[in-house]
Amino acid sequence: MSKKPTPVSKAAKALEAASRPVGAVGHSIERAFKSAAKQAQQFSSPAPKAAQAKPAKAALPVSPLAVKFPKMPPIAGVQMATARAGFYKHERDDLLVMTFPDGASCAGVFTRHGVGSAPVDWCKRHLEMTKGEGVRALVVNAGCANSFTGRPGADAVRRVCSAAGKRFDCRQRDVMVASTGVIGVLLDDSKIVHKLPDIEHKLAEDGWANAARAIMTTDTFPKGAHAVAEIDGVKVKISGIAKGSGMIAPDMATMLAFVVTDAAISPAALQNLCSLYTRSTFNAVTVDGDRSTNDTLLLFATGQSGAPRISRAGDRRLADFRDKLEAVLMDLAQQLVRDGEGATKFIKVTVTGAESHASARKIARTICESPLVKTAFAGEDANWGRIVMAVGRADEPVDRDSISVKFGPLVAAQDGLVSATYDEAKMSAYMKKKELEVSVDVGMGRGSASIWTCDLTKRYVEINGDYRS
Repeated sequence: MSKKPTPVSKAAKALEAASRPVGAVGHSIERAFKSAAKQAQQFSSPAPKAAQAKPAKAALPVSPLAVKFPKMPPIAGVQMATARAGFYKHERDDLLVMTFPDGASCAGVFTRHGVGSAPVDWCKRHLEMTKGEGVRALVVNAGCANSFTGRPGADAVRRVCSAAGKRFDCRQRDVMVASTGVIGVLLDDSKIVHKLPDIEHKLAEDGWANAARAIMTTDTFPKGAHAVAEIDGVKVKISGIAKGSGMIAPDMATMLAFVVTDAAISPAALQNLCSLYTRSTFNAVTVDGDRSTNDTLLLFATGQSGAPRISRAGDRRLADFRDKLEAVLMDLAQQLVRDGEGATKFIKVTVTGAESHASARKIARTICESPLVKTAFAGEDANWGRIVMAVGRADEPVDRDSISVKFGPLVAAQDGLVSATYDEAKMSAYMKKKELEVSVDVGMGRGSASIWTCDLTKRYVEINGDYRS
């Protein structure tokens, strides 16, 4: 997915134009909820003895679109460990901790959902406070989103960060947190605090696959991506993991992603890159059109590679790094779609000829999120009429008599009519593929955009109908 390096002046202008100060963490994305059942006082009591673990719950069938977890070597300066904190009744790791060295930089992009979570609030506030400098630890739990939990939820996050700060010899504001799971359930922070001593003794430089598994919820496979780039002749590594399967849509597509590099990049430059490439990756995928309260992307730079420190996102020495970072983020984002709940088709929808790129994105997103379109894909039906329906429903400027629709190389409609070369047999054969491409031209201008999505099957209803059971 690498691109040719862009001339210095153009790269600098493009990046700097898309950038915003770190003080506005997460607000550079485009228009980017299930009640607290416990009282905060219960968490002041000693952690209960671990209950007898139940046998592992029958796993969901692995998505037919799954990809193999890549080989991911250690990143200099990063240590990690996982543990079973007990947020799930069955036996599985549901807690991840990462630690970073002095001098590490951090940047983040977060959901702009109207009902944000306590972990998101914490990270946004403290990244703004620290300007992305001095982050030393990351604590992630699965099984409880700690969202829509009010002040008790915020207090639970603070206690986790305070305990982690003491354990890893840093300030509580230097600890980032993320949670995923059922909304409206208050986080039992004692479960996390109780496991920190064990976690500390298990910290190691390797363990990306275990880390990716620990943060899964309805995911059917762990998601990871890795790349090697060069900065001024020095090789640097970029590795990341993500989780997400349902409740995925643009505006930070329930999604968590954590990416680490050993490059030395200033927090401001790191934030600019993080914000910019979220637009073309995590904000360009959709599974079901529902956005999460907890979406979080955190990008860390340890500075341990030996490469020179870069302070500007547009620095020409970052050309290869920029390409590789975008590729890692795109790989992770597309894996979310491949693991879409009940998905059997991986679909790329490209809209061209729009009045603007923003208009093209809206049309593409409307197509991708139409239940009628998605169920047609599930039934392997090249129902181009549903595509046209979605185009018009986007309420964007289109030329009806110029619209064309293609499924892969096959033309279904052209100039506002069914194509003279339309062949039902060929269309049916194409629709049996696991990976599909749909191209739509709306005849208005030069705007274009691509969005990746999946089909909508009966399995999606089954998974979400049984989610809390």
